[in-house]
Order: sequence, then C-alpha cells, then structure tokens
Amino acid sequence: MKEWAGLAVLALPTILLGLDVTILYLALPALAVELQPSSTQALWIMDAYGFMIAGFLITMGTLGDRVGRRRLLMVGAFAFAIASVFAAYAPNAEWLIVARAALGIAGATLMPSTLALISNMFFDQRQRALAIGIWATMFALGMALGPVVGGLLLAPFWWGAAFLIAVPIVTVLLLTAPLLLPEYRNPQAGRLDILSVLLLLIAILPSIYAIKEFSKAGVTPLVLVTLALGVVGTLLFVRRQKQLPDPLLDLKLFASKTFTAALFILLIGLVGVAGMMLLVTQYLQLVAGYTPLMAGLWMGPPALMMVLAGILAPLFARHIRPAFVITAALMLSSIGCGLLAQVDPLTVQVLQVVIGFSLVYLGLGTIAALGTDLVVGAAPAEKAGSASSMSEMVQELGVALGVALLGSMATLLYRVQIASAIPNGMPDDISRALGESLWATTSVAERLPEGMLEQAQSAFTQGMNMAATASGITILALALISAVTLRHVKEVGEESD
Repeated sequence: MKEWAGLAVLALPTILLGLDVTILYLALPALAVELQPSSTQALWIMDAYGFMIAGFLITMGTLGDRVGRRRLLMVGAFAFAIASVFAAYAPNAEWLIVARAALGIAGATLMPSTLALISNMFFDQRQRALAIGIWATMFALGMALGPVVGGLLLAPFWWGAAFLIAVPIVTVLLLTAPLLLPEYRNPQAGRLDILSVLLLLIAILPSIYAIKEFSKAGVTPLVLVTLALGVVGTLLFVRRQKQLPDPLLDLKLFASKTFTAALFILLIGLVGVAGMMLLVTQYLQLVAGYTPLMAGLWMGPPALMMVLAGILAPLFARHIRPAFVITAALMLSSIGCGLLAQVDPLTVQVLQVVIGFSLVYLGLGTIAALGTDLVVGAAPAEKAGSASSMSEMVQELGVALGVALLGSMATLLYRVQIASAIPNGMPDDISRALGESLWATTSVAERLPEGMLEQAQSAFTQGMNMAATASGITILALALISAVTLRHVKEVGEESD
C-alpha cells in the first residue's frame, strides 16, 4: 500500500504542473487589462513556461538519475514555489515572462522525477501501467482544471492568485516525500556533460523560436537563421552523444520502434489539442460572455472526459491492443474537432463547443496514459529518468507548439476578417486594439461603434473554426498512423510481437 500512497504524493506536483500550463488561459483577459502586454508579449507569457520545460527536461531527467530522483524532485519543488511567488507579484509583462521561464526550468526538474519514480515503485507491468495512467490523468486533469481553478480564484482575488496555489501544494509535497517516496540514483552514471547540456539548448530553443515566428510572420531572415542554428545544434548534440560513454540522452532508446512511435503520437496529439484549449476558453469568455468562474465550470465536462479516458484506457488495454484503443479515442477526438469547426460565427453555441471539446479531451487522456506507459516501458530501469524526460519533453513541446501554431492561425484569420470592417476615422488606439486580437478589443468595448464587438467576435469564431478543422485533420491522420505503427504491441501484461 505504501507505493500507492507514494503515488498520491507524486500526483501533487503532477497536477500542479498541469495547472500551470493552462491556468493563465482564463486569467489572460484580466492580466491584459492590468499589465497591458503586446500580442507578442502575451504569447510569450503563455509559451515561455512550456518552452523552457521542453528545453531542460532531458537534462533534468538525466540529472535525476545521477543525483537522486527524490532529491531533485524536492529541490525543484521548492524552486517552483519561489518562482510562483515572483510571478504572482509581477509588476509588468517583462517580469512575468521571466518568472514564467523560471517556472519552466523548475518544472523541468519535477516532471521526469515523478514519472521515473513510478518505475522504481511499481514492478508489476499491469500495476505500473495503471499507475502511469493515473499519473498521466493527474497531469491532464491539472491542464483541464486550470481554467476551472483560475475561474474560482479570479472571482474573489486578482490574477496573481493563480500562481500562489503552488505554495500550499509544494509545502505538502516537501513534508510527505521523505516518508513515502523511495530514493533512486543510477550508481553507474557518470558526470553530467555540460557541453551536451549547452548543445541541447541550442538545438531546442532556436528551433522552437523559429516555428513560433514562422507561424506569425512567415519565412523571414530571422526564422531562417534561428532554424539553421537549431539544426546545427541538433547535429552537434547527436554527434556528441554518440561519442560519450555515458551520454546525456541515450540514442539507443530510439532503436525501439515502440518508443519512437509513442513519442511521435504524444507530440502530434498534443499539438492538435493544446491550441484548441486556448481558443475554447477564450470563446467562453469573450464570445459567450461568461465570467472566468462560469467559463471554468463549463470546462468541467471536458475535464471529466479526460479523467475517465486516463483511467479506463490502461484497463481496456489489458484486453484490447493499445494501438486500437488509441486509434478509437483519436477518431472520437477528430469528431469533436469537427463539431468545433461547425460552430456558427453569428450565434453563441456553448453546448456544441463543450461537447466537441469533451470529445477532443477524450483522445488526449488516452494518448497521455497509454503513450507514456509505452515510452517508459520500452526503456530499461536505469534509463527511466531519460525516457521519462523524453516523454514529457514531447508533451510540453506539443502544448507549446499547439498554442503557437493554432493560436497564430486563428489570430491571422481574425485579423484578415476584421481589417475590412474597421471604419475610417476611428482613433488609432481603438483601431490597434481591433486589429490586435479579440481580448484587446474587449478591453475597449465601451468605446467601440455599435455592432463592432459582434463583428470581432464573429471573426474570432471563424478563426477557431479554421483551427479546429486543421486540428481535426491532423488528429484523424494520427489515428491511422497509430493503428499501423503500434499494431505490434500486445495487450498490457503480455509480451509484444
């Protein structure tokens, strides 16, 4: 029973990390009024956290194997709480971006440690699969509850309260972890190679920045330079890993086709889902007109679907091959995207949005649970930290890219639609707000001509429609890929072909 109590302890930082991915989705309009960020700053406030986690996850996962997974978990949790306090009291957008980046680095110490410790606590394959399913559900639940918790906190408090929730959670973790969690370190692990760490950052961060800038501005000299830097960094990193006796990332893990296919499914699946989460929460507030609290409560049914998928998927996988469970769930998600793509721009259709997004979350909960178990299960125990960090890196990267790509796609169509509707002679600040985004338009709603806000809401909904269409096509293709690439994996608890 001690291992299941330990799993409950590991659920605390897992939920916290999920919360921090999405809790600002509902706080963004209130934050925008006080800090007045530009559209670029607003995206960086949302993305800096996920980007820094993606950049440092592999390093921190390997570091945990060397210095101790429980020790790294506790140190990282303390740092996370401190960074959360700095974020809560940020006086301007620049400060908040830096604080979010610090939260990302601290969060990178937590994610691989929690998942790798599960492999040390559960040795039975079926128990481990269920434990990882619960773990993945907790992270997904945190993501889903972010808007709900944000809504509850924003009703009586200011936007910074969304960050302070980390303090009591970390306090409980620090008190219980020494009692219920085992310590593990790889006794044969060598020293951390600092050059590999630097090369990995050069490989990941410029590449992400290039994709982000391309989604906003197309092909520019800056995009080409940063993309080239990322490619060079990747090649040098891979070369360095092949030369080291104890590499930062063991490339031999990719020899397993299960490991590689599961990582790909996690990455693309999160890209398709994460951007829609941002758009749906904004729709509920800025188009449907709900308060943050009511918008958060409407996100409850999708959260429930994610929880059910995360818990039931590993149980179904005991009797049905994981490939078919994942494929079925992703096909339902594509249907959900279809419902979102058909939302009428001229009327408010909250029920259709919630039902569609609930189906989208059903697929997310399934791939988070089964995909993570396949990744960790394909690696030897001494490499669990490295495998866990890879799993989490692609998920965080998927969330960040989903927000950047689908969010930018929706914003682009919004700007195209609204540009022709802005009347001549409008004050410059109002014109800029209209052309910027719907949340900027809402902040000056009382100064807009009659009917202008409704036109902006319609343009936003059309952008959401287009993003949902792209997401649905991507998820449907991923469902077919899953059926092919994972068909060799047998039911949980049996040997694979």
